[in-house]
Amino acid sequence: MPGMNLTREEAQARAEIVNVDSYEVVLDLTVSDKVFGSHTTVRFSATEGTSTFIDAVTSCVRSVNLNGVELDPTEVSDGVRITLPDLAAENTLVIDADALYMNTGEGLHRFVDPVDAEVYLYSQFEVPDSRRMFAVFEQPDLKAAFAFTVTAPAHWDVISNAPTPEPLDAHEGAKTWAFSPTDRISSYITALIAGPYQCVRSELTSSDGRTIPLGVFARASLMKHLDAENIFTLTRQGFEFFEEQFGTPYPFEKYDQLFVPEFNAGAMENAGAVTFLESYIFRSRPTEAMVERRAITVLHELAHMWFGDLVTMRWWNDLWLNESFAEFMSTLAAAQNTEFTSSWTTFNILEKNWAYRQDQLPSTHPIKAEINDLEDVLVNFDGITYAKGASVLRQLVAWVGQEQFMAGVRQYFDKHAWTNTELPDLMRELEAASGRDLSQWSKLWLETAGVNTLRARIETDASSVITSFAIDQSAIEEHPVIRPHRLAVGFYDLDSSGSLMRVHREELDVAGETTDVPALVGRKRPDLVLVNDDDLAYTKIRLDASSLATATEHLKDFTDSLPRTLVWSAVWDAVRDAETPARDFVELVLGNIGHETDSTVVMVLLRQLNTALDYYIDRGHAPAARRATADRLWELARDAKAGSDAQLQFTTAFANLAHTGAQLDAVGALLSATIELEGLTVDADLRWDLLTSLCAGGRAEAAAIEAELVRDATSTGQLAAHTARAAIPTAEAKRTAWDAVIAGTLSNLEQRAAISGFNRVHDPKLISSYLEEYFASVGTVWKSKSYEIAQQIATGLYPSAQVSESTLATTDAFLGALGDSSPALHRLIVESRESVVRALAAQAADAEGTAH
Repeated sequence: MPGMNLTREEAQARAEIVNVDSYEVVLDLTVSDKVFGSHTTVRFSATEGTSTFIDAVTSCVRSVNLNGVELDPTEVSDGVRITLPDLAAENTLVIDADALYMNTGEGLHRFVDPVDAEVYLYSQFEVPDSRRMFAVFEQPDLKAAFAFTVTAPAHWDVISNAPTPEPLDAHEGAKTWAFSPTDRISSYITALIAGPYQCVRSELTSSDGRTIPLGVFARASLMKHLDAENIFTLTRQGFEFFEEQFGTPYPFEKYDQLFVPEFNAGAMENAGAVTFLESYIFRSRPTEAMVERRAITVLHELAHMWFGDLVTMRWWNDLWLNESFAEFMSTLAAAQNTEFTSSWTTFNILEKNWAYRQDQLPSTHPIKAEINDLEDVLVNFDGITYAKGASVLRQLVAWVGQEQFMAGVRQYFDKHAWTNTELPDLMRELEAASGRDLSQWSKLWLETAGVNTLRARIETDASSVITSFAIDQSAIEEHPVIRPHRLAVGFYDLDSSGSLMRVHREELDVAGETTDVPALVGRKRPDLVLVNDDDLAYTKIRLDASSLATATEHLKDFTDSLPRTLVWSAVWDAVRDAETPARDFVELVLGNIGHETDSTVVMVLLRQLNTALDYYIDRGHAPAARRATADRLWELARDAKAGSDAQLQFTTAFANLAHTGAQLDAVGALLSATIELEGLTVDADLRWDLLTSLCAGGRAEAAAIEAELVRDATSTGQLAAHTARAAIPTAEAKRTAWDAVIAGTLSNLEQRAAISGFNRVHDPKLISSYLEEYFASVGTVWKSKSYEIAQQIATGLYPSAQVSESTLATTDAFLGALGDSSPALHRLIVESRESVVRALAAQAADAEGTAH
């Protein structure tokens, strides 16, 4: 990404001499299907006589006028930045340019719906891409008021941060929408969504008595699937909860939620105009896990309206606080004010597992990361920034109390509304509200990396009465910090009905390498001891031998989902750390997953099952394990309750693993309806799952894919077709997919789909020859493509399926040659390399494990 970087030092220097008042941005979306007109007027003050630059990624710059003086665009613009010399105390800058539509999910993305050939646009600016739509001082601390005026086809709807005005006639077939100025916000949360979107509207009353208009938008071809009332219900619940907790009314004039095509992330917190990926519109039956994920995402983005949009980080080193806060608050809101009362279970299995995985990579970093430039922040949208930070905030709330925590947050919003802050600004308010000195807590938790491990050490007498109970804490050599934890210890016993019930809970502070727990001495040792019961602390746990034996035999007998999930997580973590043979984990999952009641837990366990089979089982035993697992999943699908979530998940998981003749026969029979499972609807998405299974198994080819596209001629169908074509197990199919990805002929989601299909192999040898080709091309890819596209390729095509010392040696040779020339690419490849290191260790542990 040549010339696109911005360093922290450059941003700080610019902020010292520039203060921005306003932007007037005039866009013409009727120019062509490649570019649009972008005319920007910026009013700003500056230190007189200094020079700076404004960011503007352009196709061409026609004119630059600074304080009435015409500057030569060929001299001051390089297509990324425009130099601004000899500034006055008060400045007016006018730039007339053309900008490029994107198909990468960055900047102003352009999409053509294959159903009706209509054009849909949306902006995605986080981190540095508002400069792709208009000239802007692209950094979060230079807030300003933004007024957009947009000319677009007359039949379109145009949505931005401010309420949509009545359009005026422009030239033939076009209208112009002139939006009122926003409050002072950062450029990355401005937004433009334009096209023939359709809308369902509602409203709510804010805590200050204002009527807040609500809108839920989608493409016309998806409106029949949009369950807008569910979105409105969650939005109202979120408004109620956040306004009460934050003591601050919703800060904007309206709240629109827009489902947009080919979106790279889950959602984006544009002020008053949040965008979501279209997968959250359920055209086929969703799993309960997906419904809950959407709910958490809706609440996450709503929380950002306060934390991130109203009060914004000064620089991207505090990105974690934006994302961690929204992640924590969305789960808290779901648990306390929606139907998703078990959301902390979901948080553990999904978010915390992500955090633990990220925190054990060589690239792990403190929650408060050092962000030197834009490349640093782009790779920091990770499990530390989101999930570990949210976990640590939950730990802080457990330590100081929720009411005290929220009291500090309320003061924070009162003092800093519409401004930029840094971490100490929040910590001062939390200290004042809680009466605690948080400096040492902040240092240990936010400024150091790594995860600790806790184990219970228990001694008993002959009657099984506890004579000594201690919690031992350890850390790895690379990150040796021992931290304080507020946690609970749970005692669980089997009752007469066979249920595993909690019989005692002891909450305490754990600090140092050993913490004695005298309150538990004299109690009878229970069947199972669970350290970090209720999941208050951020830590890995290990079960003692007796508790592990109980958990292994009675995992399904927990009456509550969270303790059961904590055990699942502990066992999986031990597999990843090469302490437990992967085949033991597979047996544990297959023996208990049929009794699991939480949809997200089932989803994650099935993913972990695939990882164990593909990477962690000794290669000599892997083929038999894959066959047996697929057969067992088919049994589970047939035995599951008719129409249940588990039935759907087991069927999809079976199709993913099916590869023997009999297994593929069953997949084909499901697709052709010669076999039917009562209650299971083979709808559009499931049909693609089954067809892709047949393609990967060599049972279906291009003609079958084209026939399915006739049945499902939608953008979702087209993406599924990219995956299915690339999954065909022939050298020709793999070469076609590889070349399309490397050449850059695909959009962002088409590329992602093709990469998924390319990696869909039952025999990794089929794509082993691409190892050298990957390293020969990835450097050029990184230099020539946008970040989103390059990152997908760098991580998605890394040869992780080739688990061998040779892969590590080739990777190391590349990294050595790369040196310090591209830190972001270096980090991505180091992280991918670690997956091979773990796989080799896990395979060795599995080979040495107990006989099976």
